[in-house]
Amino acid sequence: MQTVILCGGMGTRLKEETEFRPKPMVNVGQYPILWHIMKIYAYYGLNDFVLALGYKGDMIKEFFFNYEFINNDFTIELGAAHRTRIHPKHHEDWRVTLVNTGEKTLKGGRLKRIQKYISGNDFCLTYGDGLTDVNIKEVVAFHKKHGKTVTLTGVNIASRFGELKIDGDKVTQFAEKPEDAHGFVNGGFMVLNTKIFDLITEAEDCDLEYGPFEHLAKKGELMVYKHKGNWACMDTLRDSEYLNNLWNKDQAFWKVWE
Repeated sequence: MQTVILCGGMGTRLKEETEFRPKPMVNVGQYPILWHIMKIYAYYGLNDFVLALGYKGDMIKEFFFNYEFINNDFTIELGAAHRTRIHPKHHEDWRVTLVNTGEKTLKGGRLKRIQKYISGNDFCLTYGDGLTDVNIKEVVAFHKKHGKTVTLTGVNIASRFGELKIDGDKVTQFAEKPEDAHGFVNGGFMVLNTKIFDLITEAEDCDLEYGPFEHLAKKGELMVYKHKGNWACMDTLRDSEYLNNLWNKDQAFWKVWE
């Protein structure tokens, strides 16, 4: 199963960092938050990634293109032979497809523009700024069991994000960024059936939560896996400082790979 990560937003609430780099490339410790997200998925055996790029996407391309050289020692023979040999210390068994999806494209449009790289009936989807200790294998199993179009991971915090009205495990209403959110909210770490592509277009103004998710909720096709553990996102400078503080104190709840 593949994992799509939405990496295209401008991150205006974190302008202290995103003036210079895309939000997924803002560091938590030594590595960008995007790397941490991918390490979570890879821990559960999901190491085939499709990154939907937008704002300053070239920086993400350069990071992965040079990943082996940056993170390992290597020997280079100059001259006619021009051979390079890497001495691996850090190796990720990842397949990463990087796709330009437009600088200002909304999430639905970004997702539609990567459709041609998706194989199989289901895929994972998340945002490029959230971290969790959710068991992704359990989320996938839950999705396959109920057979609906979309599974969200609901996290139980007051938030700026899309609030979920829930009946059992079914989402009956998706409210995009309500003023007074309470109960479960959409924490990303989703699983989608490819039927979602019938509800979105490549148009720059095609959203995902506003419109498609609301429609699916009304049709009974939007389900929620209720995660009662930890979740956090990097939305502001304060969030960045909080995540870095956890990492530096070896208290990173999302570090499931160790």
